[in-house]
Order: sequence, then C-alpha cells, then structure tokens
Amino acid sequence: MREKILQAIRQFQIETYLVTEKTVEGAELYFIKKELDMRRMKQDAVSAVTIYRDFETDGKKMRGSANINIFPEMTQEEVDEAVKGAYYAASFVKNPFFELPKGKKENKVQVKSTLCGKSLEEIGDAFVKALYCVDVQDDAFINTAEFFMEKTSTAIYNSEGIDVSYEKSSVNGEFVVQCITPQDVEQYQEFAYDDLDTEALTAQAKEALERVCDRARATEAPEKGNYKLLLSGKNVRTLIDFYIDRSSSGMVYPGYSGYQAGMDVQGEKVQGEKLNITLHASNPYSSEGIPMKDLTLLKEGELKAIHGNARFAYYLGVEPTGIYSAVKLDNGTKAFDEMKKEPYLYVVSFSDFSMDSLSGYFGGEIRLAYLFDGEKVTPVTGGSVSGNLLELQKDMAFSTERYKDKNYDGPFAVEFHGVAVAGK
Repeated sequence: MREKILQAIRQFQIETYLVTEKTVEGAELYFIKKELDMRRMKQDAVSAVTIYRDFETDGKKMRGSANINIFPEMTQEEVDEAVKGAYYAASFVKNPFFELPKGKKENKVQVKSTLCGKSLEEIGDAFVKALYCVDVQDDAFINTAEFFMEKTSTAIYNSEGIDVSYEKSSVNGEFVVQCITPQDVEQYQEFAYDDLDTEALTAQAKEALERVCDRARATEAPEKGNYKLLLSGKNVRTLIDFYIDRSSSGMVYPGYSGYQAGMDVQGEKVQGEKLNITLHASNPYSSEGIPMKDLTLLKEGELKAIHGNARFAYYLGVEPTGIYSAVKLDNGTKAFDEMKKEPYLYVVSFSDFSMDSLSGYFGGEIRLAYLFDGEKVTPVTGGSVSGNLLELQKDMAFSTERYKDKNYDGPFAVEFHGVAVAGK
C-alpha cells in the first residue's frame, strides 16, 4: 500500500501528508452458554491517509486537510483518484496553519507484555478458561460471550521524515450474565487487556454473576434525597475523564477549558484528597508518530502539563504529546470497608453513566445499587444519580484498594457526600 500511496502523492505534487498503516491478524471466538458457536480468523489492513493543502485566506496562511482510507485491494488508479479527491477537499478546510511533527526512520518497536510470544489460539484459550471457571450455578450463568484476540502492526510515516512502526498484542471482548430467578435479568459486561491478565477477568466474571443475582432480587428504587455516594471500577475512570479532557489542547485552545499549567484545578479549601494523575503511554507512538511517554498531569491537584496532538499544541505554543487513552491515579487513603461504615448508596451499574467535561455534571440511571441505611444493605434499582464534580472535588476520598484494566490503574472506589438521587 505504501508505494501506491507515495506514487499518487508524487503524481499530484502533494507536499504534506501523514499515513498511519495498520495490519491486524485476529482470532474471534463466539460462545453461547459454554458451547463454542463460531471461530473466525481475520487478516485486515488499512492505511489512514491525511492529505494537507496550504493556501491563504485574506492574507492569512491556512492548512486544510482531508482524510481517506486506502485498502490493499485497491488499484493504483483507485488510489490516485482517492488521493486526488482528498487534495481537492482539503482546500475547503480553513484551519490556521500548523506544523506537523518532524522525525526520522526508527527501528520497529515490539511492545512488551505477557501476551508476547503466545499464539492467538493460546491467548484465546487462556481467557476462555478464565471466564468460564466461575460459571458453576444453575440459576445464574454466562449467556453469551465473545473474545477478540489481535496482533496489530502499525506503521506511521509523514512528509516531515517520520517513519516509525510498532507491533502490539491485545485482547478484548464482552459477555452477558443472566439470572432467571426470582426474575429474569441480564447484564452486559466488557473487558480489554494488553496483558495476559486472566485473574482480572475471572474476578470480573465472578462479581458480575453475584451482581446479576442481586439485580434479580432488587425491586425498589432508593428514596429521593441526598446521599453519600460510592462509585467503583470503570465509573471512577469515567470521572477522571473530566481532568484529562479539560487539560487537553483541543479544549484549551478554543476556550472550552480555562486550564493552564501551574494552576490548582481543585481550587482552595480542599478537605479531601489532592489529585495525582499520570497519563500512561500504552503505545510507543501516537497516531501522528510522536514518541509517547508517561506524562505527569496533576501533582497534588496542580496541573503540570497541557497535552494533545500537533495541531492544537502548535497553536498554543506547547510541546505536542500525542493523545492518551490510559491513565494512572496515584490516590487512595481510605479503606473501602471504612467507606461503608456509615449509610451510603453504592451504585455498581448504570444504564448509561456519563461525564460532561464542559459542565462538570455526571450521572446516570441506576441499574443496580446497594443501599445501606445504617443497619442493613438492600439491593435497589431505578432512579438516577446527578452530581457536579466541580462542586464535589474538594471533598472526595479514594479507596486504598486498587483496580486495573487496559485504560485505568487506580483506586477501586471513590466517595462523595451530598449527591442528589432522584428516586421513588
């Protein structure tokens, strides 16, 4: 694909471009109950090509861009036509001029993990066993499951000399747990790992089976009011998106966020924990070929860096870092059992939990929560949670217990006080 793309670029005398080429070798497993329903192998390849075009508007230098996908089965004529069309389309995109990152040819990087050296079949077998080893009940079971094992080769090159590549293995999937008594209830789960973290999947499946049974017993919604709210796992990660988004150059440059390096993002009079957040480089290079490394984002609540791609970094005059998907939160001062000594509402699953990084509001409809009234714990369902992180961030505590998945390494739980719940 590379030679076809470069030939088309030369033909139309295109000076500025970026190409990200991905080749994926994959295996897919589909289960119904404990029986393998389908096994499928795949080989996919695609080159995501960005064509840039420089021009002036009212005396101001602009750099437009357009994106196309090139596939191996395309002929040279089809590639030529696609590149020509992208070059034409780029003339209508009026972005202020910016520079692409510069670099040179580097040796291919093998991303180290415990998946390295194992075949797709071996990886799949390990995760299948990890999931189904806890499926031993009659009234609660895993209804369906899907596993996707991949070995991905990525090559990135541009007109400024960057020519880098890396290889990485990963696994992801989903499963549905079902409980049939006292009512028939299903709950959806998903997982993703860059390591052979089978113990984590076993723990997730065990917990999911326990919780779907509790959901089957839950019939009442919590009373309307303000609660001490506990959230855990992936929901904690969703909350942290607030700080990641607001410190990104893509939000800072257009003025959606007022974050600046050196500012205290939690404000004054913090009674809870000061945040310590590190952005984790899960890939050696960004999609633009920028070398990525772990980046300290918040230290004791103070913003240490603005992060993002080359375009917005150029506008702001800061170093481009690439776009991160993984985060580490180095907080946690309160044991989870300590959090549960006083009355609380612990929401473990929502129909849709979301975080608005512009307003700070978070919330969602409750699918399953545990309500502790000071004497007993009752599973509840229904109603919704609504809170604002800008108001609550001064008085939050994180658990000493940890949780880890592909995109989050941090405290298992977070505690808030006085969060509004709409219930019965």
